[in-house]
Amino acid sequence: MDAKVTLRYGEESRTVDIQSAADIQTILPLPMDEITDLKAAFLHSVTDGVIGSAPLREIIAPDDSVTIVVSDITRSWMHQDKIIPLLVDYLHEVNGVPYGQMTVLIALGTHRHSTPAELVKICSQEVVNKVTVVDHDCDAPDQVYVGTTSRGTEVRVNKLVIGRKVIVVGGTVHHMMAGFGGGRKNILPGVASRSTIRQNHSRALDPHAPHSDARVGCCKLEHNPIHEDMAEAAQLVHVAFSINLVVATSGVHNGIFSGDLDKAWKASCDYQKRCYEIPIDRQADVVVCSTGGHPKDMNLYQGCKGMLNAMRALKPGGTMLWLCKCPEGGGAPDYFSWLKPLSEGHLDESLRADFTIGGYIFYLTVEQLHKAAHVYTLTELDPEMVRPMGIEAGNDLDSLVKKIDFTGKSVCVLPFAGSIVPMPQE
Repeated sequence: MDAKVTLRYGEESRTVDIQSAADIQTILPLPMDEITDLKAAFLHSVTDGVIGSAPLREIIAPDDSVTIVVSDITRSWMHQDKIIPLLVDYLHEVNGVPYGQMTVLIALGTHRHSTPAELVKICSQEVVNKVTVVDHDCDAPDQVYVGTTSRGTEVRVNKLVIGRKVIVVGGTVHHMMAGFGGGRKNILPGVASRSTIRQNHSRALDPHAPHSDARVGCCKLEHNPIHEDMAEAAQLVHVAFSINLVVATSGVHNGIFSGDLDKAWKASCDYQKRCYEIPIDRQADVVVCSTGGHPKDMNLYQGCKGMLNAMRALKPGGTMLWLCKCPEGGGAPDYFSWLKPLSEGHLDESLRADFTIGGYIFYLTVEQLHKAAHVYTLTELDPEMVRPMGIEAGNDLDSLVKKIDFTGKSVCVLPFAGSIVPMPQE
């Protein structure tokens, strides 16, 4: 069986020529209705369609100072720039809040700071002109201690989410550590201190063995120590309202779930599961996948999510062709510094001794890559640098494809591996 499949790569698309395969299965999200009138859908979500809380007009008073927490540029796929203007104008026109009493806080977690152009892409020029827009700084000295979780995480957060009415806006998507993104993640890690984030994320490692904790991972919420710790931490910050977005692979919104921080977010998770968790009856000999293009593949820290999802569709010891451009390299400042303990054979020991978030994403990537015999990756990353991780990299697609023998093999194609979660059936 022959086929040509087109996959996203950064801002471009590339075509893979598959020849002589026994069979080819393409995994796509289930079709969901896209929102054609975004303003009407937004208004419904904050009024009659509100979940688990009073309507937004009853929660914010004209004399309130309001902080709108919104995800950073790595989540710009959720197109919050189309929602934030609607929210800001609603608060001004319906709730009577002056623009000068609103601040948009970019939930960077430990990510790099935003450029002026990225602030516009995140919020829109209209919002940047009307209200104060600032980045969270996880190393700022004036963060506020709000309590300690039952697992011992000392929660310190940005002062702008204390003593003000807080509205969080997030995109709900499967997450490799927390089960699902969005919701409580807008607080931790979004606007938390570096030490708080480190304490929470260190729970990704198994407490008794040199590998990741099996309770942590994509789709997993029940008994997931990272998720449960995040949820408890978020309750220490009194979030007044939440807006949770689900986006189709086309980039068009197909769900807005607003209201209570936990209840509205869980409703968005249920919707996300129905759309993007795809049952498969068997794993394939070869997986051909793209993380999904920009911004999902802007660096390896973010882009690895496509490989992690796609690995679920691959037989142990199989072959993967993975498109992940990574123009920003590793992403986290310390990401590739973990190559040294990897090559010296003490990665697990070193990460436990000096845990960093970038270090764990590196660790998890290496852990998953070694489930395959070969992972050929179209990327801008230096091939020699990533070879020890288990990545056979190159920037010429034809050369990589020639290394793969599709003859008589079962092939699975995932054009949007950063969003779709294959679910092998028992």
